[in-house]
Amino acid sequence: MKHFVWSLAVATSVAWGAGALAQGAAPAAADAPAPMVAPDAQASAAPGGIKSQNIFEVKPDASSLAGYAGQTNGERAKVQPGNNAPMWRDVGKGVTGYSSLPKTQAPEAGNLIQPFVQYPGSRYTNAGEAWRQVRNHWIIPYGAALLAIVLLALAIFYFVKGPMGHDHSQAGGRRIERFTPFERAAHWSNALAFCALAVSGIVMAFGKFFLLPVIGAALFGWLTYALKYVHNFMGPLFAVSLLVIVVTFVKDNIANRADFVWLTKAGGMLGGDHQVPSHRFNAGEKGLFWWGITIPGIFVVVTGLVLNKLIPGLGDVRSDMQMAHMVHATLAIWMMALICGHIYMGTVGMRGAYKAMKTGYVSDGWAQEHHQLWYDDVQAGKIPRQRSDEAQAGAAAAPSAGQPAQV
Repeated sequence: MKHFVWSLAVATSVAWGAGALAQGAAPAAADAPAPMVAPDAQASAAPGGIKSQNIFEVKPDASSLAGYAGQTNGERAKVQPGNNAPMWRDVGKGVTGYSSLPKTQAPEAGNLIQPFVQYPGSRYTNAGEAWRQVRNHWIIPYGAALLAIVLLALAIFYFVKGPMGHDHSQAGGRRIERFTPFERAAHWSNALAFCALAVSGIVMAFGKFFLLPVIGAALFGWLTYALKYVHNFMGPLFAVSLLVIVVTFVKDNIANRADFVWLTKAGGMLGGDHQVPSHRFNAGEKGLFWWGITIPGIFVVVTGLVLNKLIPGLGDVRSDMQMAHMVHATLAIWMMALICGHIYMGTVGMRGAYKAMKTGYVSDGWAQEHHQLWYDDVQAGKIPRQRSDEAQAGAAAAPSAGQPAQV
């Protein structure tokens, strides 16, 4: 049986070879090995064969044209329909394109991405990203650090040194009008507006770090939305009251020789209980007036008006808003840091200071201790002891029997 199967297989092979010879196929030598042919040669020799190629080496035919890289979008469409690379390249560079909207209504309607700039502290990138880097990498972290350092320093100073000055609340004698009702009204109006702006600004700038995890996203969203309107509406009140404050107190905040003596001795804060003589306001108070309120306050007000788009011609484009925000946020944090020191000295840092602004009057002992030169001018008659309406002159007299002195 095995011999039969083997014979049948041999006969079938011979018959197939004979058929091939009959059709003109050349038989290959049984003992000769097949020749080695390169794959590329096989592909090129085969009719209709496809040759593989690295995709990174494939270039559109039009790329070999002269001036291909500098073509406009219209020129590119002629050689490569549908290729809008020039247009998107211009968009990335901040080139303003065509828009049917009028410039007065939408000055940046044809500009999707701003041009490349380098704001202080940012990389050279498009203006939107540069502003984001300044805000997130500089203003927010360093601003928070500054406020934290100031609060910590004031707390340490209080626990180490305690309140400055002596208690004059039980002292008898005459009193001096330190602040008139108008001056106190201007001060408290400005203070109220500033505190509202500071609280709302801190929540909007830093709230997501310390408040959002506590109250949740829903309540935090409503809170910041409400505080945004508080911020916007209290801004004009701060602007008006700031102007009144500057005009009212500028005459008493001009530097003089006594201020340099006060600065060399650090106001006596680092020494004993002795206060360095000064006029109505000492050098520290004058420095706060100019560098913590007046000068930065003017820039904060102007940039705030730009952000609210209340100044014609400013705030209509993103670059105006970005630069206004960077100046506004930086100087606002600077003001908050310095005014924290002012609030400290006006409340727990100096005995009698808060009552002076609350009632307007101080005792002779308080004036002599903290502002010796001002007290001397009052005693010499150069400055009236009572500066408000004469109808209130009785308030400067000694307290009646059974009525304790205010300061």
